[in-house]
Amino acid sequence: MLFNSHEFLFVFLPVVFMGFVVLARRAPWASPIWLALGSVFFYGWLSREMTVLLLASILFNYVGGRVVDHARCNGAYLRGKVGVIVVANLALLGYFKYANFFVDTINKLGGSIDLISIALPMGISFFTFTQIAYVVDVSKGNRGERSFVNYLLFVTWFPHLVAGPVLHHKQMMPQFHEMASGKSRFSAETVSVGLSMFSMGLFKKVVLADNIAVFANPAFDAAAAGQAPMMVEAWVALLAYSLQLYFDFSGYSDMAIGLSRMFGVRLPLNFDSPYKATSIVDFWRRWHMTLSSFLRDYLYIPLGGNRNGEPRRYLNLFLTMVLGGLWHGASWNFVIWGGLHGLYLVINNFWSRIFAPRFNFAGIISRGLFASVTFFAVVLAWVPFRSADFSTAMSMWSGLFGLNGVALPTRLEPWVPEVLKSSVRFQQMYIGDGLSFSEAVLSVFCGLICVWFFPNSQQWLAAYRPAWESVQARIAWWSWRPTRGYAVAMGVLLAASILAFKKNSPFLYFQF
Repeated sequence: MLFNSHEFLFVFLPVVFMGFVVLARRAPWASPIWLALGSVFFYGWLSREMTVLLLASILFNYVGGRVVDHARCNGAYLRGKVGVIVVANLALLGYFKYANFFVDTINKLGGSIDLISIALPMGISFFTFTQIAYVVDVSKGNRGERSFVNYLLFVTWFPHLVAGPVLHHKQMMPQFHEMASGKSRFSAETVSVGLSMFSMGLFKKVVLADNIAVFANPAFDAAAAGQAPMMVEAWVALLAYSLQLYFDFSGYSDMAIGLSRMFGVRLPLNFDSPYKATSIVDFWRRWHMTLSSFLRDYLYIPLGGNRNGEPRRYLNLFLTMVLGGLWHGASWNFVIWGGLHGLYLVINNFWSRIFAPRFNFAGIISRGLFASVTFFAVVLAWVPFRSADFSTAMSMWSGLFGLNGVALPTRLEPWVPEVLKSSVRFQQMYIGDGLSFSEAVLSVFCGLICVWFFPNSQQWLAAYRPAWESVQARIAWWSWRPTRGYAVAMGVLLAASILAFKKNSPFLYFQF
């Protein structure tokens, strides 16, 4: 079930929320049961078969966590037990997500294996990683969860289930225990904060991301069909996609935090203005923050981290990002994207170790320069992330650097030269879809101003701490407050978003 759907907004959410309100006041112990059942129904709306798979995974890891917890408390040997559980989780993920990828790769190398008919369970990467982290943390000394209901709710909690964030039980379990004991922080204020956060996220997704996507798709589709985009077309399309992905993921993250906050539960931050980053290291502290932490704690550090010298550290960084890229999808394009970011991180760390200590880069000009270089590198790496295959990516990269032609606009209205207006490519990419090139440029410009210079949602609501982490407020004079004026403003955002609903508009990160 999509957050940006009438079924969710007008049926599922009101029923689940009102049931929770009644139970929170009269029978708090039943609140986690109600929410767990609602979360399972939320997931099962798409497929009953995949719900069975989800529940089987939960039962396996719950029992596995209890076994590991018991063994740890009694001084038994843990490594083998933890290894079996982790391998089983990875095997499940590998079969559903990567089986056909490996079969297709073998066939391209000369094999002749038939592809397997597999439907990818939505959110399998997120609920698998969440449970791997749980079992590993239990083996390191964190207490395993005794209540199956709370564990079920921890994994299936509907605001995060299908697109993150990746949760840790040490953050979530105490909140669910408080809910069951009647000590939850649920109140009218939490509902106000949560609804405001949700409304802003929905607006980002439905009004901003979905509308700017129409300027990205034509050029990428044309490149996939063998029509090489020229320089201006390629840059407008790539920047439009960069903004679509930004607002789409930022919108989902806001909605997840807002929905959870309505029930008195705080989720960890997963998105913090990443296009303002001044380095690639800074970017990964802001983009998909919980995945970055997972890759650091459960992959980079176990590989050796920075404990075995600089060359090994750089290799570990590179391997971590390549595997992180593969996590995003079963395609060599995602491996290339991860490899590029691995290379970026190696260069960033080498620069920080060799050059940064010798020069003073504290000025605003230096920060602006570093932010620009970082943004340029990140945007270039989005090309294989978005492209259907490697040849499409190469065509787009060629266009970005002018190798397919330049064709700069020669007049302001409609910002496109006659020769380009009459070309078959432009007819297909813009005019044929009822789009205006000038609107595309204006949309990209406004989007960049928004992501570079405006505060983000959690900064706006910082005084009320919508997420797990505390955020420093930077806009005191017009920060969000639970007043009538802000209630009207949030209502307008919500209404505009509902009126802009489009059919079949899933979040981009659902595919991962």
